[in-house]
Amino acid sequence: MDRTQQDALYAEARSTFGAELQRLARAYDANSEQQRDLLQEIHLELWRSFLSFDGRCSLRTWVFRIAHNVGASHVARSVRSPRLVDLETLAGDAVPAAAGAEMERKLSAAMLLHLVHRLKLIDRQVILLYLEGEEASAIAEVTGLSAANVATKIHRIKKLLKQQYSEGAAHAAR
Repeated sequence: MDRTQQDALYAEARSTFGAELQRLARAYDANSEQQRDLLQEIHLELWRSFLSFDGRCSLRTWVFRIAHNVGASHVARSVRSPRLVDLETLAGDAVPAAAGAEMERKLSAAMLLHLVHRLKLIDRQVILLYLEGEEASAIAEVTGLSAANVATKIHRIKKLLKQQYSEGAAHAAR
């Protein structure tokens, strides 16, 4: 594959899956600065990977396989070297004092994202792809699990998240 083809595939992937890749980066890391770094790393690796893309799987599967592998490496590095946060970052991350349904929706989404961050890496990958609308067979291609195993994991993860979300909401209401 030549550079022109590589660039064309990358441009197609970026325009088609850019928003999903941003959501994926947010789901892998809670820190907005680290999210930007992860997203940049995903795009770089994606571009590099198109030199060896042979079309044996769909472009979507290839993009998510690369993105999830980069995300998994990012999480592994983060675990080995914990981050320190300065006071300005903490002040900037504070939830604004706003009322209404929009604030409640944002808090619910943040709580769900927090719960997803706590999942084991493979479970996080499965549920993130599921939330992006992927079928069990496509998730199996990306993760290397069987489609039946993926379907079972999705059911168990949804049940666990629902339970933890309910417990968290009940705790917050006290």
